[in-house]
Amino acid sequence: QLQLVESGGGLVQAGVSLRLSCAVSGRPFSSYIMGWFRQAPGKEREFVATISRTGTSTYYADSLKGRCTISRDNAKNTGYLQMNSLKPEDTAVYYCAARFAHGSVGYYTTRREDYDYWGQGTQVTVSS
Repeated sequence: QLQLVESGGGLVQAGVSLRLSCAVSGRPFSSYIMGWFRQAPGKEREFVATISRTGTSTYYADSLKGRCTISRDNAKNTGYLQMNSLKPEDTAVYYCAARFAHGSVGYYTTRREDYDYWGQGTQVTVSS
């Protein structure tokens, strides 16, 4: 089993930056792709960003494209989501997720249902 634990959330003012971390344990992180999702109150969980298992390929949701960067350090078994110029509408619980990867090292997916493992989430609140 793979365990994921997010950290780095908090209450921040609009315009600042925040880096979320996802600590992974239980299996070699390099065998899994990683995704970040978020869920605002009363809304469905939505895709934010994804990264292939080697970090060579990434993809972002349009809502955050240009304002966030997904990365990973397989040696540290940790994934990251750097978010810049935060807006009040970015307020949500942010989740990291993982899926066992096979085949192409560039593989990733944006589909929530494709991910097998999820963290408990970290709250990000952006005040105006």
